[in-house]
Amino acid sequence: MKILALCTGNPERLPGKSYKTGIFKHAVNGAVMIDAEGLVGDAICNRKHHGGVDQAVYIEGSLTLDWWAQELGRPYEAGTFGENMVISDLDNRDAAVGDRFLAGDLILEVTSCRMPCATFAARMADPKFVKRYTAAARPGIYCRVIRGGVAEPGMPMEYMSFSGDKITMPELMETFGRRLQGADRARYLSAPIHYKLRAMLESPGDEAH
Repeated sequence: MKILALCTGNPERLPGKSYKTGIFKHAVNGAVMIDAEGLVGDAICNRKHHGGVDQAVYIEGSLTLDWWAQELGRPYEAGTFGENMVISDLDNRDAAVGDRFLAGDLILEVTSCRMPCATFAARMADPKFVKRYTAAARPGIYCRVIRGGVAEPGMPMEYMSFSGDKITMPELMETFGRRLQGADRARYLSAPIHYKLRAMLESPGDEAH
C-alpha cells in the first residue's frame, strides 16, 4: 500500500446554499503535516458533525474509488468525496475499528465510518446520493491520529489489523442509529471506537444507538 493522494480544501459555498462547506477537497503536491486535528490547513466548517480528534483524517481506498468510478460512469478525481487521503490497494469494506495505517512517523487508527449527509448529496449534485451511498455499503474511513507526522503522495503505507473482534465499516454503517445490547454492545465497547459512539453506548439505560 501507499498514499496515492492527500487532499485539503477551503471554505466554499454550495450552489443554492447559504452556508460554506469544506467538502470540496483537492489533491495537493508535496508534503503535508498531519496533527491531532488532521491535515494542517484543511478547512472544517461544521465542527459539530465533522473533524475533531476521532475523525481527524478521512480515508478512501483506491479499490473502492475504482468501484465508484465504474458505478458513476466517469473518472474519479481525488477529493471528490471530501476525503483527505487515498490509499492504494485498499477496499473500504475490509477496514475495521482499531486497524492502523502507518507511514513514516504517522500513525492513524480507524474509529468510525463516514455517514452520508445532505451536503454530500449537494456536492455530488444528486439528491438521491445519500441513499445510493448507503446502499453501496462501502463507507469511507475516519481515523484518529495516534502520532502525527509529515506525509506526502507516494509514501509507503503499512497496514496493521486490529487484534480484537472486527467491527467493519459496513457493519458500523448498518448499525448506525440502532440500539445495541448484550454481546454487540460489549463488542463495540471493546474496540477503540469514536468517542461519541462510546459515550452513547456507555450512557445510562444500558442501550445506545
